[in-house]
Amino acid sequence: MLKYLKQIWNSKDIRNKILFTIGILVLYRLIAHISVPGANLDALRAQSNRNELLQIFSLLTGGSTEYFSVVLMGISPYINASIIMQLLGVLVPKIESLSKEGEAGRRKLNTYTRWLTVPLALLQSYGMIILLNSGVASGGSGGGIISDIGDPMIVLPIMLTITAGTLLLVWLGELITEKGIGNGISLIIFASILSQVPALAGQGLYLAETDQSKIIPFVVMVLMTVLLTTLVILVNEAQRRLPITYAGRGIKAKSEQAFFPIRVNQAGMIPIIFAVAMISFPGILGQFLQNASSEWTQNLGAGMISFFQPNSLTYLAFYYLLVLAFTYFYVSITFNPEQIAENIQKRGGYIPGIRPGTQTSTYIGKVASRLTFFGANFLAFIAISPIMLTFAFQSSAAGSVPLLISGAGIIIIVGVVLELIRQVNSMLITHDYKKFY
Repeated sequence: MLKYLKQIWNSKDIRNKILFTIGILVLYRLIAHISVPGANLDALRAQSNRNELLQIFSLLTGGSTEYFSVVLMGISPYINASIIMQLLGVLVPKIESLSKEGEAGRRKLNTYTRWLTVPLALLQSYGMIILLNSGVASGGSGGGIISDIGDPMIVLPIMLTITAGTLLLVWLGELITEKGIGNGISLIIFASILSQVPALAGQGLYLAETDQSKIIPFVVMVLMTVLLTTLVILVNEAQRRLPITYAGRGIKAKSEQAFFPIRVNQAGMIPIIFAVAMISFPGILGQFLQNASSEWTQNLGAGMISFFQPNSLTYLAFYYLLVLAFTYFYVSITFNPEQIAENIQKRGGYIPGIRPGTQTSTYIGKVASRLTFFGANFLAFIAISPIMLTFAFQSSAAGSVPLLISGAGIIIIVGVVLELIRQVNSMLITHDYKKFY
């Protein structure tokens, strides 16, 4: 390990890229603590401690909700825009053709994604401002975060500030991608989640110290986090390797053997992002309805909130099913067995025992479907298992402690770290090759 780190440090290019990336991430964490001027932060923190939905959102945005930060939305609008563009790539032929045009097409798609981020960030910022302000006001914390929520001259500058904060984070992420070690957007999400772990660990240690009944839940949470992380690493790297034979050229040429890998977890963290957004929407909508003037609307809002509480069995069931559904949906639009079979045939390859063409695509589709079934259920299990453990402790006399990392956070962190290791190893190989020039 020390030899590996020394090799990285001795490479000037890699060292500079790593230091540049760390500097950008530190700058992001500093910006996340800059609050929007005039916000009632004490009332917001009190509401955040009572509202589990806000706690989940704050975890994914690195605590920016607690500070009513200028980067309140994080880069979630950009992620939503990216997902929408991927879906449009299946439905709109022009966008699909751009995705096949190489680097030039990718740049155009990135431009469209940035432009789509702007209206999404404006809409999400307004919804989040109304949600936070109404939640604080209903909690009796002094009239809300903002003094006059109905004045456009007050709300619009705040919306523009938060939108600009999102675009700033997107720009910082692209700087990391271009001048750092790559995957800038993923690293910003990684830093957001990881920044909350020390505070949550400290809170758990404090509870265990002051109340001995909290010791067992805290130890179990730590062990569960380590176990889930190990499982995610194993499954994330797992793949089914289909044997492929490529016919040799010439009369006496020997055929070549190769493999086509199909990952067990083909969808990554995208289904969980979809599922979290969908499962949180009813509870957020219920909070809006609770502030309505009509009594039946208030009752409807209260019912939606209680039905979709993060620690309820109905929440876990819907969360599990949504992860399954979105995993199958995402794999269906990103994995094309017909195209893969066609590419194998064009290169003169075939799967032993399977005829090229339709039979090959059918066989690849069946294998991918079985792997997706396992991968989707694994993602759903990882997503809900920490919540189930917390629910089990709350139902018993042992008490409960806060989650160190959510199931979604574990999957995101593992995926980013593994990709980061691959990026650094690739840079080291390139650095070694340059010595021969």
